[in-house]
Amino acid sequence: MQTGIPRRILPAVAVSQFAGTSLWFAINAVMPELQRSAALPEAATGWLTAAVQLGFIAGTLVFALLAVADRFSPRLVFLVCSLAGAALAAMTVLLPPTLPTLIVLRVATGVCLAGIYPVGMKIAAGWYAQGLGWALGVLVGALVLGTAMPFGLRAWGANWDWRTVMMVVACVAAAGGVLMALAVPDGPHLVRRTHASALSPRALAVIWTDRPLRASVLGYFGHMWELYAFFVLLPAIVGLRWQGSAAWWWVFAAIAVGGISCVGGGLLARRFGGARVGGAQVACSAACGLIAPWLLDAPLWLWAPWLLVWGATVSGDSPQFSALTATNAPRALVGSVLTLVNSIGFAISVATITLFSALATAWPLAQVLPWLAVGPVLGVWCLRPLLRAPG
Repeated sequence: MQTGIPRRILPAVAVSQFAGTSLWFAINAVMPELQRSAALPEAATGWLTAAVQLGFIAGTLVFALLAVADRFSPRLVFLVCSLAGAALAAMTVLLPPTLPTLIVLRVATGVCLAGIYPVGMKIAAGWYAQGLGWALGVLVGALVLGTAMPFGLRAWGANWDWRTVMMVVACVAAAGGVLMALAVPDGPHLVRRTHASALSPRALAVIWTDRPLRASVLGYFGHMWELYAFFVLLPAIVGLRWQGSAAWWWVFAAIAVGGISCVGGGLLARRFGGARVGGAQVACSAACGLIAPWLLDAPLWLWAPWLLVWGATVSGDSPQFSALTATNAPRALVGSVLTLVNSIGFAISVATITLFSALATAWPLAQVLPWLAVGPVLGVWCLRPLLRAPG
């Protein structure tokens, strides 16, 4: 990593990213109480999670097409989106919690997250021309920890009303935006454009015609099949064994351990290569899903490592797939390829969130969880060209 960068930059960006992305699963951490108080249907958890994903897809495409983070300072875009997301979290408390209202608020939250997560990556890229892979691994780890934060908050404030949890998340998200604006100036390597960006149709073609790129993209799609569906099902998995604050602590731990895995995977990738590290992690998460029927009611000394290993590997491969796709994409098409691949990946997550939420209400979890492995198994299979490549 190059010298001359103020030491505060990466920690400040990571903390801001953590704070902003706490909005992502905030509603999931309060769903049991919210469902009781607002008489929401059992399927509401899946619908509201899918709504965030749809908003994120729409926001990502609009931000890319309008070059929002290029026309304006990305840290100010981050600030505005963090404050807007915080306001939406507060509106969840202030408005009547009907299902249509909550869906609209969550779609809008997803749009705001498109100005937080990818823009945070752009801010880091403006500072780290070298060592960017390490920096992005830290930021994806911060994203995973931010996803876990509302569950930790729910566990810590076991007696809090759901409204209190949402308001605390709102304050944290707003503080993250302010921190980014005040502590992180625009970096010396920041690339700026003043015109709208066009998604190249060549990007869609090259995804399928370039063999190494196709391998990394399909591996990522397999990862996205499992990732967010696992997060949605996690409270139900833990709820088979634990109740109350203990259950929320286990949910928090199973997600948060993925943040550590993201950073650790980045270090391992320096020695073994991103394809091997990402492939090993996605294979491990597939194995955890396949053996789930035998581990759900296993003794604690088996159950706990299984859950934590699954949580570590289900998200720990995220930075590797992002790096592999960026590395294998043609230089002139990197932006278009990443935008399209991320949008398709999140669209897959919408489908699997909806599918597995419905299956979990109709089937026992022991019959549902092995199907999460379908995506990772196919992902490992598709990664073979990169796994065989020298170096």
